[in-house]
Amino acid sequence: MNILSSLTPLIGEKQLLKTKKQIENAQKIVIVTHLSPDGDAMGSSLGLYHYLLSIGKEVKVVVPNAFPYFLRWMDGVKDVVVNTYIPDFAERLIKNADLIFCLDFNTLKRIGVLGEHVEQSAAKKILVDHHLNPDESFDVVISYSRISSTCEIVFRLITQLGDYDKITTVIAECIYTGMMTDTGGFTYNSNDPEIFEIISLLLKKGINRDQIYRNVNNNYSDQRFRLLGFTLSQRMKIYPENKAALIYLSKEDQKQFTLAKGDTEGFVNYPLSIKDILFSVFIREDDELVKVSLRSQGTFPCNEFAADFFNGGGHLNASGGEFYGEMEDAIARFEEGLEKYSELLQNSTI
Repeated sequence: MNILSSLTPLIGEKQLLKTKKQIENAQKIVIVTHLSPDGDAMGSSLGLYHYLLSIGKEVKVVVPNAFPYFLRWMDGVKDVVVNTYIPDFAERLIKNADLIFCLDFNTLKRIGVLGEHVEQSAAKKILVDHHLNPDESFDVVISYSRISSTCEIVFRLITQLGDYDKITTVIAECIYTGMMTDTGGFTYNSNDPEIFEIISLLLKKGINRDQIYRNVNNNYSDQRFRLLGFTLSQRMKIYPENKAALIYLSKEDQKQFTLAKGDTEGFVNYPLSIKDILFSVFIREDDELVKVSLRSQGTFPCNEFAADFFNGGGHLNASGGEFYGEMEDAIARFEEGLEKYSELLQNSTI
């Protein structure tokens, strides 16, 4: 019996054949992902990286900037090229590539300065993503917004290419990490039964789900928890009439703590534990912009809110955006959005 027979084929035959041909014809392959790589970005990149190595390709993963320390346990991270550390090398790799895989972003502006290098490269380009409205400027577009993570699409790509047997424990760990983190530990965007069929297939490869969870979620510094306490006690506003909550941090707030990359990961989810709150937004002042994370429960489309007010997007219950200006103006923009979405919020259900 074919253990994969219960999975619905996701990727169209035309896309699959083009991808297979591009891989076969390429020797030097580069994988790029978005700014501030998260678990899905790193998991999908490293999972695909190990697969391509296994079939004899020369592969490099290039990321725009640093990724969180709680992902550094993943096999292959020591070989990842971080553009902010060695930009000349990153540019050269992209320029000399035969094939570039673009993972977990829908447009080249999401990879910062690497976008220009990728655009100018003569390499063929394959987009593998799950965000809305992908650019059509790639040679192959494998994009499905209904799928909860790019890691899931990478798994389906490898298996539809007929290479499930080539998925090692290491590859399975990478893929599972992205599936877990991009669904909040399977607490949102995770009602598709096939997600759990894929988890079963990954377990057959020898992954330890419990250990992966501990590696990601039980690996924080004490400073993260001190910052979290400060944020929830001093920087949280509740809007009960709109079933919404806001948490925010200025650069000055963050300077009070000794922080590492990723220390604010997951903060946006905490207000959703409050009774009757179904929409949570975290606004954090960064060096060049204000970053906005949005989460919701039930039927409220936080991706529409992100697109309308913060030049962002994402999924129904998990989205992101950005704002260029002062923190006070970003908060005002959020509150303006609450007024526009007030009726929808009041009528939304969990």
